[in-house]
Amino acid sequence: MEEHYYYYYYYCYSSFPMGKASRIMRKSIFTFLQNFHFFTSSPSLLAVPFAISTLLSQPLVSSSSLFPLVHGRLRSLFLTAGFPPLSELFAILNLKLSQTILSFLFVLPFTLSFLLLAKASVIRALEHRKTPHRHAFFSWIMIFNPLFITLLCNSLFILSANATCFCLLIISFNLFDILGLSSHGPLLLLSATGAIIYSIILANAYIICNLALLLSGIERQGGFNSILKACLLIRGRTATALSLAVPINMALAAVEALFQYRVVRSYKRATAPDSSMVLEAMLIAYLYAILLVLDTILGFEFLKSCKADYQMDQTEIQERSDKSLGKMKGLELLV
Repeated sequence: MEEHYYYYYYYCYSSFPMGKASRIMRKSIFTFLQNFHFFTSSPSLLAVPFAISTLLSQPLVSSSSLFPLVHGRLRSLFLTAGFPPLSELFAILNLKLSQTILSFLFVLPFTLSFLLLAKASVIRALEHRKTPHRHAFFSWIMIFNPLFITLLCNSLFILSANATCFCLLIISFNLFDILGLSSHGPLLLLSATGAIIYSIILANAYIICNLALLLSGIERQGGFNSILKACLLIRGRTATALSLAVPINMALAAVEALFQYRVVRSYKRATAPDSSMVLEAMLIAYLYAILLVLDTILGFEFLKSCKADYQMDQTEIQERSDKSLGKMKGLELLV
């Protein structure tokens, strides 16, 4: 999906503590291998329909009759808002945004069902709750409901982040036009700067949304409160979150590229899909689903680390305030 590229672009301009990220990564892989049979069965199989829809979204969107319509409407909207038509950033944004909107709508039913069920099963397994088997379904539903609400709130949050970026870009382009800096050089510089800022904002927004989704499943409370808590927990730890997100998102992007190369290209060459092509497509989708499960485990372990660090920070702040109060009382006694 498109967020893989935002992670990578932001990654190129960031420094991050590799030590802590590598510890979380090793612990997550150990947890995955320790419960290998479970994580590669129920959660992965639940995530397969979402994986298939995601892998198919790119070729289906490109060949869809709606794509030229959405692309043309967005182009007209951006031109009306003041985007220069010759800007390279304008062409890239218009193309990627059109693809993202249609892909999001195509994948949304599978996201709201199969992906959330897969995440709920992973969260329940990682919590080590010894619930009787007859209540297992109800415990999944208890996790699913807040996940569902938070995912809808996350969509609004991502939409707001995109709208903020576009407003800033429109204001910048119009300001350059007013100042007479509408030649190729200044516009190219502004486009490059805008691409960097856009990638940073989107990468942070996706990291916060992923953390909020897990937080809502753990605390059984969904909505915008989970997003606010995620913003609070991730403060000062964005670099670690980014260093964890980049490898898994690059792996997902690699699987998507493999699907395009092995399945989509073969389908275009063949007159009809054969059994080997379908089997290969299912295996690639299953690999994609396993990576999604591993991503959930990584997020869970990172969230535990954030909570532990946050509690330590609060304890340290409390100790400092107690020491300050003690010193103030001592000074009052001396006076």
